[in-house]
Amino acid sequence: MAAAADLEAVAPTGALWGLVHDFVMGQQEGPADQVAADVKSGSYTVLQVVEALGSSLENPEPRTRARGIQLLSQVLLQCHPLLLEKEVVHLILFYENRLKDHHLVIPSVLRGLRALSLCVALPPGLAVSVLKAIFQEVHVQSLPQVDRHTVYSIITNFMQTREEELKGLGADFTFGFIQVMDGEKDPRNLLVAFRIVHDLISRDYNLGPFVEELFEVTSCYFPIDFTPPPNDPYGIQREDLILSLRAVLASTPRFAEFLLPLLIEKVDSEILSAKLDSLQTLNACCTVYGQKELKDFLPSLWVSIRREVFQTASERVEAEGLAALHSLTACLSRSVLRADAEDLLDFFLSNILQDCRHHLCEPDMKLVWPSAKLLQAAAGASARACDHITGNVLPLLLEQFHKHSQSNQRRTILEMILGFLKLQQKWSYEDKGERPLSGFKDQLCSLVFTALTDPNAQLQLVGIRTLTVLGAQPDLLSPGDLELAVGHLYRLSFLEEDSQSWAAALEASGTLATLYPMAFSSHLVPKLSEELCVGELDLAKGDGPTKCSRHLRCLQALSAVSTHPSIVKETLPLLLQHLCQMNKGNVVAGPSEVIAVCQSLQQVAEKCQLDPESCWYFHQTTIPCLLAMAVQASMPEDRSVMRKVLLEDEVLAAMVSVISTATTHLSPDLAGQSVAHIVPLFLDGNISFLPENSFPCRFQPFQDGSSGQRRLVALLMAFVCSLPRNVEIPQLNQLMQELLGLSCCPGCPFSSTAAAKCFAGLLNKHPAGQQLDEFLQLAVDKVEAGLGSGSYRKQAFTLLLWVTKALVLRYHPLSSCLTDRLMGLLSDPELGPTAADGFSLLMSDCTDVLTRAAHAEVRIMFRQRFFTDNVPALVQGFHAAPRDVKPNYLKGLSHVLNRLPKPVLLPELPTLLSLLLEALSCPDSVVQLSTLSCLQPLLLEAPQVMSLHVDTLVTKFLNLSSSPSMAVRIAALQCMHALTRLPTPVLLPYKPQVIRALAKPLDDKKRLVRKEAVSARGEWFLLGSPGS
Repeated sequence: MAAAADLEAVAPTGALWGLVHDFVMGQQEGPADQVAADVKSGSYTVLQVVEALGSSLENPEPRTRARGIQLLSQVLLQCHPLLLEKEVVHLILFYENRLKDHHLVIPSVLRGLRALSLCVALPPGLAVSVLKAIFQEVHVQSLPQVDRHTVYSIITNFMQTREEELKGLGADFTFGFIQVMDGEKDPRNLLVAFRIVHDLISRDYNLGPFVEELFEVTSCYFPIDFTPPPNDPYGIQREDLILSLRAVLASTPRFAEFLLPLLIEKVDSEILSAKLDSLQTLNACCTVYGQKELKDFLPSLWVSIRREVFQTASERVEAEGLAALHSLTACLSRSVLRADAEDLLDFFLSNILQDCRHHLCEPDMKLVWPSAKLLQAAAGASARACDHITGNVLPLLLEQFHKHSQSNQRRTILEMILGFLKLQQKWSYEDKGERPLSGFKDQLCSLVFTALTDPNAQLQLVGIRTLTVLGAQPDLLSPGDLELAVGHLYRLSFLEEDSQSWAAALEASGTLATLYPMAFSSHLVPKLSEELCVGELDLAKGDGPTKCSRHLRCLQALSAVSTHPSIVKETLPLLLQHLCQMNKGNVVAGPSEVIAVCQSLQQVAEKCQLDPESCWYFHQTTIPCLLAMAVQASMPEDRSVMRKVLLEDEVLAAMVSVISTATTHLSPDLAGQSVAHIVPLFLDGNISFLPENSFPCRFQPFQDGSSGQRRLVALLMAFVCSLPRNVEIPQLNQLMQELLGLSCCPGCPFSSTAAAKCFAGLLNKHPAGQQLDEFLQLAVDKVEAGLGSGSYRKQAFTLLLWVTKALVLRYHPLSSCLTDRLMGLLSDPELGPTAADGFSLLMSDCTDVLTRAAHAEVRIMFRQRFFTDNVPALVQGFHAAPRDVKPNYLKGLSHVLNRLPKPVLLPELPTLLSLLLEALSCPDSVVQLSTLSCLQPLLLEAPQVMSLHVDTLVTKFLNLSSSPSMAVRIAALQCMHALTRLPTPVLLPYKPQVIRALAKPLDDKKRLVRKEAVSARGEWFLLGSPGS
């Protein structure tokens, strides 16, 4: 028994010795992993490995010793968690001793020490011992890169786990690291070394007398000048090194006396990258510096920054210079002063004012804006700086405004004033008397009102912007100022000469109405009401376009100022009353006038969405009114002209937008109250909640109603398809059946399409379950029955299309079956072209139903999924289809690809490009336009693939530049322009042919075509020329 046990003990040792021999003497790498695996599994101990290596470790040949230590180090790297404290002590002592060995042994020793630096069982004191040995025995910079990286890793590991022990070394640790890092050149190692220096500083290690040496050993790399080699596997970028070094340089104020002169020197150099890096580093330093560090260098820093902003040709340098000045001022503003200390902020700002102030008096000179930017950069740093500079600059600019009479000069001065006023908005003042603008209020208001009455449109625009900023200052404008301001805005809102001033005045009115609702309710709304009444009289008389334009401006002004709940309660009744006057025939109005009112109502609804109370007020006030007018107009007995107007497609579409916008932001509770009235109105004719509800006959849009009544289903669609998903719709079964029936009703395409869209919108939101499956089955049966008969095939197809879209958006399993059915219709003689256009609808975003804003279930990347699932079938169908049907497949494919995100399309481009090129030969202009729109971005993003087909592309684009369709001609010329992005050698053989061919569209009868032709031909002329 004893003999057997001895054999078992010898066997593994023999195997271990064999593995060791193969690694050390046989120069094989595999045995190292095997030994490590065996140690981890418990087959051997580390001690046994050391014993097996005994002769190798003591071998007189350095290479043999190196291989032996290499094996032990590789085992330790994988097995260090298994080591006991006693084993770690012996191994550390062994490795420290070997640091004195031959230089061939050192790399393996360092790898072993890196493994031991990761040991949890490392006893106290050994980390310091290891580092002392490395600092003393190893000349790190003579080692290869990977071994230097190992040394940095050992230091990093010990700093993470033995911080207090290392701090016990005092400044010796800092000095030792400086010796290790001095002369490092490899970017991989520098990233680690910079992190170590940053940790030395941020973790408060003792730098002792070596602050300057530590700065020198890192700042010698500033500014970073590194270009990564092509196909660099390490992925180190110049920006990584820049940020890492900047974090070191800006980590402590103790570097300031050495760093600031260096930064000034580099800013003053001629190298753009050095200027940028220096200014950005200065910006970073200001977050940790104080007045003490900056004091001696402020004049030089200001001179350098001023010169860069005044003289630079680079916008980036200017921006960084302004940012650095902002940070310097903020740093000086933060510093806490003793009572007897000098206030450097006032001194610094006085220097800036002295050098820049006089340039502000020369609005025509080139230094006026650089000076203003410098002053504004400093003023934006703190409230103190802002008060100091504004108090000095504003009186000067106000004086200069009145000194200069030319509008352009005044505009420049006012724009500068505007910049300083915007800075005041950043700071809050508890005491009204402390506000620096209070003393200039009257002069500023006078100046702004002067600008608003100036005939120069550009000066008016700046005046409007300045008025908006003044109004945003709390308690600055008096009631009298506000009344004057409102008067000017009212006048500008009706300017017909310049649309910019008019639009800006409307925007300013909306902004200021939010802040001063009483002023606008008292002074503007009554004027607009009076203007609206005058407009009604003008419309009744049938006056010319000028009067109609004022009427339109009035409507837009009413909607623009409806930004406060109290104002909405005044403007909304005015708009609805105006619409009622049109409905009653008191005002002669056509579709455009009614649509204008609806557009104003929609804009008010959008503004009300931000406030739940206003949203509900708008909803319960507007929707019953609109429905009442529409129901009245739908009555067969109503013979008025307005009946015909209200039931026109575009007018109903405008009303749909109002109702949808008014519904999407309702809370579920309030939406539930509304739906309880509106659905019974359409299903049961319950008109009790409508104002003025004495109609001559019943409202029954689904039960044999007139054509006019059926058209109002579009309004029902706008409401129910905009409700939140968790709102329960009453009588849903009946509603879905009625919608399904109406969707296939021949005779009125508008109402059948509205019913189909409404049905699809409700399907999309309905939760999965038996009821949804029943609705889908009803829809499929209806579609199949309709497609099989001749009476309502088009209506059945429209229903199929919308139901398919509703299901595609929510990834419903049935969507693939319906899409296949749609593809099958591409071969239908009657419906084929329409089915091809249907793919455009499936891939595009709708505006009235099935939108995220209306709470539809729209899954992310539905287009990508549709492409993956269906394009292969489209391609296969194209190849199998008869010649007369192929254009339908091309059209459908073109629509899908045109609306697909380009990153998804690019990988598939090689297989699909031949089909796209064939689509360009299709006679259908819709296919041509869609394909051209798809190809143009691909020419820019995949030039290598596209250049393989350059001959075909050039020929087809030139042919299409003579198309009868203007849109196709423009798109073809844009593609010809984009072709110039392909590799120049590929294009040069075609240059003469293209230049000759593009001469023809230069004489096109349409200006937009000529414009594109000039642009494209110019690019082809420059092709291959020097510098192109």
